[in-house]
Amino acid sequence: MVQQSGRGKLTPEIEAKSEELLGYAITQRELRLMPYIQHVMMNDQRLDLNRINSEEREIVSNWRKRGFLEGGAGPMVISRRFWDAINDLMWMAYVNYHGEVDPVHVGGGDA
Repeated sequence: MVQQSGRGKLTPEIEAKSEELLGYAITQRELRLMPYIQHVMMNDQRLDLNRINSEEREIVSNWRKRGFLEGGAGPMVISRRFWDAINDLMWMAYVNYHGEVDPVHVGGGDA
């Protein structure tokens, strides 16, 4: 059962899922940075350095070292593995944070 907590909170379940998907347990700050990375990749694909602080720049640097990202202030590239992982983790933290939704099926539809 997923631990009940607030929206956007790092839970033991999210830490475990990040270990499974990324090979390490993410931090709360990393979880909070993921929606911005998703936004960047879906829009101009360039980090705005005025919108991230030094700690977040260090996180982006670590993600580059792990091979998850390339670039940043110039055109940024994201690996498919990292893209899928951040979307799974954001779904757990921001969409299904109560742990009530079946991750595969919603309602009785065939989708």
